Amino acid sequence: MLLKDAQIGLTYVVESMSLPFQLERRLEALGMTRETSVSVLNRKGDGILIIKLRGTRFALGRNITRNIEVRPEQ
Repeated sequence: MLLKDAQIGLTYVVESMSLPFQLERRLEALGMTRETSVSVLNRKGDGILIIKLRGTRFALGRNITRNIEVRPEQ
Protein backbone atom coordinates (compact mmCIF):
# COMPACT_ATOMS: atom_id res chain seq x y z
CA MET A 1 0.00 0.00 0.00
CA LEU A 2 1.05 3.62 -0.35
CA LEU A 3 1.96 5.81 2.61
CA LYS A 4 -0.72 8.33 1.54
CA ASP A 5 -3.36 5.72 2.41
CA ALA A 6 -1.96 5.01 5.88
CA GLN A 7 -4.23 5.33 8.89
CA ILE A 8 -3.60 7.58 11.88
CA GLY A 9 -2.17 5.77 14.90
CA LEU A 10 -0.77 2.79 13.03
CA THR A 11 2.84 1.90 12.31
CA TYR A 12 4.12 0.87 8.91
CA VAL A 13 7.38 -0.42 7.45
CA VAL A 14 8.92 1.29 4.42
CA GLU A 15 9.25 -1.15 1.51
CA SER A 16 10.33 1.12 -1.33
CA MET A 17 10.42 4.69 -2.56
CA SER A 18 9.97 5.95 -6.12
CA LEU A 19 11.05 9.56 -5.81
CA PRO A 20 13.45 11.83 -7.68
CA PHE A 21 17.05 10.91 -6.85
CA GLN A 22 17.86 13.95 -4.69
CA LEU A 23 14.64 13.76 -2.69
CA GLU A 24 15.09 10.05 -2.09
CA ARG A 25 18.67 10.61 -0.88
CA ARG A 26 17.47 13.43 1.40
CA LEU A 27 14.85 11.18 3.00
CA GLU A 28 17.45 8.44 3.41
CA ALA A 29 19.76 10.94 5.12
CA LEU A 30 16.92 11.72 7.53
CA GLY A 31 16.58 8.02 8.29
CA MET A 32 13.84 6.84 5.98
CA THR A 33 15.40 3.72 4.54
CA ARG A 34 13.98 0.31 3.64
CA GLU A 35 12.55 -1.64 6.59
CA THR A 36 12.30 1.53 8.71
CA SER A 37 9.24 1.88 10.92
CA VAL A 38 7.05 4.94 10.34
CA SER A 39 4.20 5.93 12.65
CA VAL A 40 1.40 8.09 11.30
CA LEU A 41 0.58 10.80 13.83
CA ASN A 42 -1.88 12.93 11.91
CA ARG A 43 -3.34 13.64 8.51
CA LYS A 44 -3.60 17.17 7.15
CA GLY A 45 -5.58 16.73 3.98
CA ASP A 46 -5.41 14.43 1.01
CA GLY A 47 -2.12 12.57 1.39
CA ILE A 48 -0.40 15.13 3.63
CA LEU A 49 0.85 13.29 6.71
CA ILE A 50 2.61 14.02 9.98
CA ILE A 51 4.80 11.02 10.70
CA LYS A 52 7.22 9.92 13.39
CA LEU A 53 10.44 8.53 11.99
CA ARG A 54 13.23 7.38 14.32
CA GLY A 55 11.88 9.59 17.12
CA THR A 56 11.48 12.73 15.02
CA ARG A 57 8.27 14.19 13.60
CA PHE A 58 8.13 15.08 9.92
CA ALA A 59 5.46 16.51 7.66
CA LEU A 60 5.36 14.95 4.21
CA GLY A 61 3.40 16.29 1.25
CA ARG A 62 1.17 14.21 -0.96
CA ASN A 63 3.71 14.19 -3.78
CA ILE A 64 6.04 12.34 -1.42
CA THR A 65 3.57 10.09 0.39
CA ARG A 66 2.04 8.80 -2.85
CA ASN A 67 5.46 7.52 -3.95
CA ILE A 68 6.41 5.61 -0.81
CA GLU A 69 5.25 2.03 -0.54
CA VAL A 70 4.71 0.63 2.96
CA ARG A 71 3.23 -2.40 4.67
CA PRO A 72 1.61 -2.59 8.09
CA GLU A 73 4.03 -3.48 10.88
CA GLN A 74 3.23 -6.81 12.54
